[in-house]
Amino acid sequence: MTGLRIRHLDDPDDDATLRDWRHVHNTIIPTHHLSPDDVRDRVVRHHLEVAYTGEVLVGCTTVRPPADGTATATVIARVLPAHRRQGYGEELYTRGLARARALGAHVIETVVLSSNPDGLRFALSHGFTETERYLLPGDTVPWIDLRLSAG
Repeated sequence: MTGLRIRHLDDPDDDATLRDWRHVHNTIIPTHHLSPDDVRDRVVRHHLEVAYTGEVLVGCTTVRPPADGTATATVIARVLPAHRRQGYGEELYTRGLARARALGAHVIETVVLSSNPDGLRFALSHGFTETERYLLPGDTVPWIDLRLSAG
């Protein structure tokens, strides 16, 4: 166990935790900065968590639950660069995967910005396979969708 302290963002009025989640997201995904209102919208639709070691911000997760009529969830674990390769990503991913399965997911997907080779390497080493690369309108860096292989 890595000793992470996890805060679940179930209270959209917790500005400090929302700010920390947003900081990790915007640091790792510099091409798609979210505003505080964007994060408040996401906290209602998704399961968001923020991870700390002691009082130090380490990373965050997003679990997009299965949509109506599907059994597919998206699990995203983000770890700030200074804290990678210390087991935090593993712990966050394991928590996110368990949450997705508890929500009824049978298919797990993730998405990685192609400029994040550490994130892509992590996903591939955990059994994900690439399903699609694409650019969102106005973007210059491709996104990579991946799906967890059965087995």
